[in-house]
Amino acid sequence: MSMNNKVVIITGAGRGVGRAAALLFARAGAQVVLLSRTQAQLNAVVNEITQAGGHALALAGDVAREEDVQRLFQLTYETYGHIDIVLNCAAIVAVQPFADMETELWDAVINTNLRGTFLCCRAAFRAMQQQQHGVIINISSLSGVKGVEKFPGLSAYNVSKSGVASLTEILAVEGKPHNIRVCAVSPGAVETDMLHQAAPHLKAGMTPEELADILLFLADDSGRMFSGSNIELFTNA
Repeated sequence: MSMNNKVVIITGAGRGVGRAAALLFARAGAQVVLLSRTQAQLNAVVNEITQAGGHALALAGDVAREEDVQRLFQLTYETYGHIDIVLNCAAIVAVQPFADMETELWDAVINTNLRGTFLCCRAAFRAMQQQQHGVIINISSLSGVKGVEKFPGLSAYNVSKSGVASLTEILAVEGKPHNIRVCAVSPGAVETDMLHQAAPHLKAGMTPEELADILLFLADDSGRMFSGSNIELFTNA
């Protein structure tokens, strides 16, 4: 699958799934624009992409900050003139028994995982409505899927990811008249630092690179039938 001349925004691109997606999409020919809170991680990803002959721009910022999201989309539009694909990979997790949950910690998780996805989706919608095409892919989680085993201490994370899946569903409805495709992927255990923090007892059944392959398929025309879907990946080994 070729991403030649496609402009792709990827959040959470400094590590984990976001990093793997950035490297893969760049290899496939995309112009990638990356956001992460950690400049050093971003620099490492950009260096790896450029050394392989790819093209990448990077911006340090927080998806929960509206001004940072505005800067990200403004930089992309000023540089390339359009935005084809947005991958919302930025997320954090906090492990805390619900009775002990501090409001600040709850807000931090919800703000990054749900508010951040909302802000990026809204900015993407505004650009994609003007150009009458685009693809948005949100990373949810089996933690936000009804009926799947849950683990103590992840209340904020579970609620945030359930919200991401619900947001995806309605955006697919609103995006259809404008040729905007929106879908979500809800993986289980992926080999990331977040997994080791949230559920160290789980053995990952998928690497970030394997999940990135799925994101590439969904972003390509091959994935056009999945708009509105929340694709559940039971990846526990």
